[in-house]
Amino acid sequence: MRHILVSLIFIFLIATMFAQEKEYKVATIAFYNVENLFDTINDPDIYLNHEFSPESDKKWNTEKYFSKMDRIGTVIKGVGVDVTGSAPAIVGLSEIENMTVLKDLVNAEPIKEYDYHIVHFDGPDYRGVDCALLYRSEYFEVTNTAMYGVDMGDPDWTTRDQLLVTGMFDGEEMSFIVVHWPSRRGGEKRSAPKRKAAADVTRYIVDSILNDDPNAKIVFMGDLNDDPVNKSVKKHIRTAAKKEEAINGVLFNPMDKLYKNGIGTLAYRDKWNLFDQIIISPSFVDKENKGYTHYKTMVYNKPFLMQKEGRFKGYPFRTYVGDTYMGGYSDHFPVYMFIIKEK
Repeated sequence: MRHILVSLIFIFLIATMFAQEKEYKVATIAFYNVENLFDTINDPDIYLNHEFSPESDKKWNTEKYFSKMDRIGTVIKGVGVDVTGSAPAIVGLSEIENMTVLKDLVNAEPIKEYDYHIVHFDGPDYRGVDCALLYRSEYFEVTNTAMYGVDMGDPDWTTRDQLLVTGMFDGEEMSFIVVHWPSRRGGEKRSAPKRKAAADVTRYIVDSILNDDPNAKIVFMGDLNDDPVNKSVKKHIRTAAKKEEAINGVLFNPMDKLYKNGIGTLAYRDKWNLFDQIIISPSFVDKENKGYTHYKTMVYNKPFLMQKEGRFKGYPFRTYVGDTYMGGYSDHFPVYMFIIKEK
């Protein structure tokens, strides 16, 4: 018995000596609600636009506009850089007004070197804000784009369309859905049916992709205005908190664990919410998958993004509180995910 034990130890030592560490490609996918990224031109046809002009109480002007561009660019540049050494490959955005602000953003000094490309369509939102996708062409090549509207049964409250972008990510087909579901205006319960309607549209998009390819890789990200445990996410999107439960079309929501650990992306009345989420299709967590897989999902809540003092210390350091200019970044923290593939 002793001879067998020594032999096994010897075999283990030899195997360890000759074993090589696996090398992986790592890429970052991020989402960021940038808090009312409007230009300075007053468009009377847009509900909120008059608030973001030099003549408004906010006194939104060119200096503040480009300062915000630099701040948002600085945030994007920093997301995931400690692991990848570079800015995200894909960035979903919400609360942007138009293509003009997106072009100014990708040309902001902090991220200009990354040559981000833009996917954006003007939507019907009553506040005049849309979703968009930024991507780096060395990672991703777009093959198809589409927009999906949400009928909330209220002609006076139109909401953001949902953006679908499909393409080849480092040789693999992936689809990215970027959303900004209806707010909780009027109260959480009263407005819940509107978010459930939006969730049903998102699930329709997911199913249309999975019906064609059950192994499709889908990244669904956005500001859901609901937490991972709400019915709109759990029941209407059909999500699971554990990887092993993400089967037969059930999506994996890594934000579920973060939320239960008290981590959020925005705060209201001393309560943290995790409205900003990244949810993925089962193929990203399938052990048989030979391509990119999910590694880790986090909230980008660095100290420089937080209010430093006062009653709201620790909250996101935002651009405005009411009409008072704070000079911050956004009222939301970004969220991001690392995906990896063995070289």
